[in-house]
Amino acid sequence: MENSDIPAENPVETEEAIPSRRRMLALGAVGVSAALTIRPAFAQTAVSVMNCQIPVPGPTGAGKYIDAAGKLVPPGTKGAFPGSPRPFTGEEVKRAFRGQTLPGTSYNQSQAYLQYIRRLQAGQSGFTCFASITTSR
Repeated sequence: MENSDIPAENPVETEEAIPSRRRMLALGAVGVSAALTIRPAFAQTAVSVMNCQIPVPGPTGAGKYIDAAGKLVPPGTKGAFPGSPRPFTGEEVKRAFRGQTLPGTSYNQSQAYLQYIRRLQAGQSGFTCFASITTSR
């Protein structure tokens, strides 16, 4: 009797471990299933990046102004801008990094806000959103 005539339930060990056609088809089906599961996750990630929010400044800097270098300064500092009355979405910030201004801001104000956003660090409000924007392709 040849190896191909032996039922899969009673495998015979051979010197070479050659996967059966049935085994290869099963592995292929698992691969397709994984790909179909991962693609919606990528789409969901893209949507969440568009909708995530970055407050400028975050709650710890409420009431402070933002200078041209993106640093928090006392209110009324010459050349600094008050914080944004609303957070910016990830999509708005992404467009601003490509050359547009943030909604409701002048060019210089937008540049100061973008500098503030670039300076965000882990643990600060909006950092995860900023990290998602800069790492998504």
